[in-house]
Amino acid sequence: MPGRLFLTETAKMLGAELEADAAAIAPLPVRHNIAPGQEIVVFDGALSLMRWGIVPVGRVNARGRPVMEQIINARSETVFDKSAFDGVGRAVIPVNGWYEWTGQTRRKTAWRIRPRDAGLLYFAAITDVWTAPGGLRVPQVAAVTCAPNADVEPIHHRMGVLLDRADIATWLGDDLEAAKALMVPWPVGRLHIEEASDVNWDGP
Repeated sequence: MPGRLFLTETAKMLGAELEADAAAIAPLPVRHNIAPGQEIVVFDGALSLMRWGIVPVGRVNARGRPVMEQIINARSETVFDKSAFDGVGRAVIPVNGWYEWTGQTRRKTAWRIRPRDAGLLYFAAITDVWTAPGGLRVPQVAAVTCAPNADVEPIHHRMGVLLDRADIATWLGDDLEAAKALMVPWPVGRLHIEEASDVNWDGP
């Protein structure tokens, strides 16, 4: 499941690719290390910036108890069944790739995962809005995850649900059952995985 992301495309390129006005995300700096809690580019019919991580203030679980933890990834198996996710919207997170880690603490190896043919990946995502004290409204987003495909399984037990460009309209559309059908592992052979020893984890 995505724990860090990277996005190196320009706002103009994203706007052209998604046939959307990119003014709300421009200028868009190159970012090689996007962490939870930071703003990321999101497309829900329009391009915008949202906080990566849903703060579930006011949301409760099936037992009626408050959901306390920040949600950066939501499981596809339960995302549309849990009361904690009632009323969420759907969006996609466009990225050039993401990172995972293997190994023991302090001796972990970072892995960069990107499309085999370069270009963009589109994570299926859910959105929410947190109203902070004072009335400030903070749009928020979390990626949806599923079981890994054979490419990702050696380095992680989950992966983000990835969508073809042609399936974005279905994911964003009104037919929930059609959207649910897209929550499956990405086809094998379409990702390139390499060691990411060149990333400055304290910088952009």
